Amino acid sequence: MILKLTEHLSLPEVIKSETAQRFGIDNTPPQEHLNNLRRMANELFEPLRAAISKERGKDSPLVVTSGYRCAALNKKIGGSTRSQHCVGQALDLNINGWFDDFDNGDLFYLILEEFSFDQLIWEFGDEEAPDWVHVSYVTASDNRKKVTLAKKVDGKTVYTHLET
Repeated sequence: MILKLTEHLSLPEVIKSETAQRFGIDNTPPQEHLNNLRRMANELFEPLRAAISKERGKDSPLVVTSGYRCAALNKKIGGSTRSQHCVGQALDLNINGWFDDFDNGDLFYLILEEFSFDQLIWEFGDEEAPDWVHVSYVTASDNRKKVTLAKKVDGKTVYTHLET
């Protein structure tokens, strides 16, 4: 039986990792991190998916490209030691390719304008749309609404914090 975090999001979706499989890394979250994933799924993922579906007039997918990462996996991929992915508080989302008139740029601005979040990152891409959207959620009262732009400059990732 597949463990569902919410109606439209399962645990396998948020822990899947080709890198973890390739290197035999157990990416199963401990209970505390699982609780964070459930909170994020209920308070952000499902309401966001519902808003997109309502705007589109039909049930709309929202793809998690990266979710939970245990410390060993995060280290293997070169992730930040402070990554909220490591505690079940962050998801990387992608909606590009599903619609002709709604992309990751629209997703980014929908989250920015209508949702509570801790951190929202425009991950690479161009001025029209990021390659994916990173969003984190702690609790409604602890979310910082920090907005960041990530770009590659001379092969290195540079983060610019944006005022909201």
